[in-house]
Amino acid sequence: MTRIALILALTALPAVAGDVEIVAAEATPSGDAWRFSVTLRHADTGWDHYADGWEVLGPDGNRLGFRELLHPHVNEQPFTRSLNGVQIPGGVTEVTIRAHDNVHGWAEETLTLTLPR
Repeated sequence: MTRIALILALTALPAVAGDVEIVAAEATPSGDAWRFSVTLRHADTGWDHYADGWEVLGPDGNRLGFRELLHPHVNEQPFTRSLNGVQIPGGVTEVTIRAHDNVHGWAEETLTLTLPR
């Protein structure tokens, strides 16, 4: 009886979206700045839990750019969004991409991207 109650309790739990996964990222020089395109995967469940942004960090951990995601992408997974006009300091050859969701905050996994120079 206890095993059945446990199984029923577990199946009654709502689906939980985990951390945002960075599937791919690309950096393209655009004049004096850079354009970043980042593909994310997240089990968005709606406005209560969705991937709501990603950022570009320099080697020193300082934010170089941030792309806010203004709505859930429940039926569009994975999805790609871009950010233009990111200024990269001279001599920087790698950046880190980090993703965020509105429940768990910043995902532990990041992606290091070597800039094509």
